[in-house]
Amino acid sequence: MDAEEFRRVGHQVVDWIADYRARVEEFPVRSRVEPGWVRGQLGGLSEAGGDFAGLLADLERVVLPGTTHWQHPGFYAYFPSNASLPSVLGDLLSSGLGVQGMLWSTSPAATEVEQHLMDELVGAMGLPERFLGGGVIQDTASSAALVALLAALHRASGGKWRQSGVDGAETVYVSSQTHSSIERAARMAGLGEQAVRSIPVDPATSAMDAGALAARLKADVEAGRRPVLVCATIGTTGTGAVDPVREVAALCAEHGAWLHVDAAWAGPAALCPEFRPLFDGVELADSFTANAHKWMLTAFDLSLFWTAHPDVLVDALTILPEYLRNTATESGAVVDYRDWQIPLGRRFRALKLWSVLRWYGLEGVRAHLRGHVELAALLESWVGADEGWELAAPRTLSLVTLAHRDGDGATRAAMERVNASGDAFVTHTTVNGRFAVRVAIGAEGTREPHVRALWEALRGEG
Repeated sequence: MDAEEFRRVGHQVVDWIADYRARVEEFPVRSRVEPGWVRGQLGGLSEAGGDFAGLLADLERVVLPGTTHWQHPGFYAYFPSNASLPSVLGDLLSSGLGVQGMLWSTSPAATEVEQHLMDELVGAMGLPERFLGGGVIQDTASSAALVALLAALHRASGGKWRQSGVDGAETVYVSSQTHSSIERAARMAGLGEQAVRSIPVDPATSAMDAGALAARLKADVEAGRRPVLVCATIGTTGTGAVDPVREVAALCAEHGAWLHVDAAWAGPAALCPEFRPLFDGVELADSFTANAHKWMLTAFDLSLFWTAHPDVLVDALTILPEYLRNTATESGAVVDYRDWQIPLGRRFRALKLWSVLRWYGLEGVRAHLRGHVELAALLESWVGADEGWELAAPRTLSLVTLAHRDGDGATRAAMERVNASGDAFVTHTTVNGRFAVRVAIGAEGTREPHVRALWEALRGEG
């Protein structure tokens, strides 16, 4: 494919994407195909090449029926995964450049655009100045959690971990509501599940019980264990609970443990000053993560990660074989982001984020966030005035967790009825053993009529 062929076909592809986004509301939110259906529609690989007309036809015939439409305004499941069209164009630009930014020398712009954006966001989000120079884009919050844990292990061992690994005394602390990525990171780091301590939560708020954490830390230290990392969450997956970060930070300081704050979903809300009380204590964290690909209009995958100790992170992960040696690296004047992540290679992800910020501006992103919070508050008011439904947990930002007063069966039936309709898609959680529906408002196109239609469907009026 030469440049002119690319131009011709590229116009067709962009037109297809634009048409898809314009009609996304026409599709059932959740795919209705049976397991194996998509594979059954695909033929064998051809020996001869073709053109994109056949591929686009297959997208319509096979891929769209087999797609759950995350950009649909009726998507309320899990958490949003905004892929705004400006970020799609930024992703195209990144792919078009085709750089591999593992070292500064392999693409100075890929490194320095990322450094600049991450430092600018420190101020825009009201994050502590100690994060300046400590920002890096990871693929997901799971990778961010793993690199935070590796840095914590390195620091807790006094630098010995890099050579000798773990010794079995290390412990990691989460709440029962913490994302599973921390437990998975502990497995990957060689600690095993036995090293992970699940701390109870306050039944009223689902937030980590700082008193229970203090007691467990004390007991572990007395038993000869070594606390390595505590994860506090701002906006848990189940209910949006916010852990008492400041209290947790004091306990971490007392025991020399690394404090990682996971704000994967809620983190972008820090762009709005009125939501920053939720982030109290973040200035004491050793690391902090927020997913731009959830609620910040940026196509998957792009997770923002900051650490106050980039030197520890780099020392834990750096390996410099001869074939990667170069003058810029050895000068010490540049950052090589390969030392800040799990893989060696890295995409120019910053272009997606830059495209979003250039198109919307900070005020545009704030309006996006505030609009969803307003819709969630409206839904909350409808639930509060209804005789059949009630909140199962306090609303946090744009996440509403609700349950039917008649019990789990009625709640589950309502959820299944909504999901079967194709007009909306919601998922569930349990709150103090009670089955509850989660409504995560965050799709870019969601407006009040969509939320009203969801509410009517839950009530059996749709």
